[in-house]
Amino acid sequence: MSRTDRSRSQSRHAPQVAELFDALKMRAALVGETQPNGVHGPALKHMFGELQFVTSALRRARPVTEIEPAQAPRVVMLLPGFGTHPARLKRMATHLEAAGHTVKRWGQGFNFGPTPENFELLTKRVLALHRRYGEKIVLVGWSLGGIFAREVAKCQPEAVAKVVTMGSPFSGSPKANNVWRIYHLITGHSVENPPVVGNISEKPPVPTVALWSACDGIVSPRSSCGRAGERDKAVALRCGHLGFAYSDEAIDAVLRELETV
Repeated sequence: MSRTDRSRSQSRHAPQVAELFDALKMRAALVGETQPNGVHGPALKHMFGELQFVTSALRRARPVTEIEPAQAPRVVMLLPGFGTHPARLKRMATHLEAAGHTVKRWGQGFNFGPTPENFELLTKRVLALHRRYGEKIVLVGWSLGGIFAREVAKCQPEAVAKVVTMGSPFSGSPKANNVWRIYHLITGHSVENPPVVGNISEKPPVPTVALWSACDGIVSPRSSCGRAGERDKAVALRCGHLGFAYSDEAIDAVLRELETV
């Protein structure tokens, strides 16, 4: 390659390099943001205890043969937490299906945060399921998945029968958790200014239940429990944050909520 050709190639790539550098600077600034005074996530002992909850929950796992049939089977969509794939909710899906419910994925693979595009696709999927089955859909969201569920229900309440959140940080400061810096790094936007979510603490105009745990090692229990007026009911569990996805306790809580739609 001649000197002239190299110069032209460098000139073409210079804007891309500059954009990448600017993006890295922006994300570094987001990661370096300070936490507001008085706002904090769960204690480190709870965060380190998450692995213990996982191993103990799996060790005592109940077979699907012990699941009783639902009195009124529902169509349910399970929404994964931040950075997780729907496969992480497979055990819950299997148990809900064993009870007779029809379980659907959110249809977008890993959840790497809200964007106008994935929120639009999710909304269209909920509406399509509503038309296909001729009934309102129950949205069950784990962590960030619960924020998606609440927002879809606000936009399309005619298609949503109920929202169940599991360890979802919808109340108080969005920095009252132990992963907001990782969220900033991956998404490139602040938890305090997401691209598609308005007032996350505002209750959807459908029955809304918050499952929360004082043992949660990721999200502040106050954030996932919420205040009166931000949800219709709060149910305290004893699992860790990861346990919301597959522990028998969380599965039983969701099954009970499906019986009271």
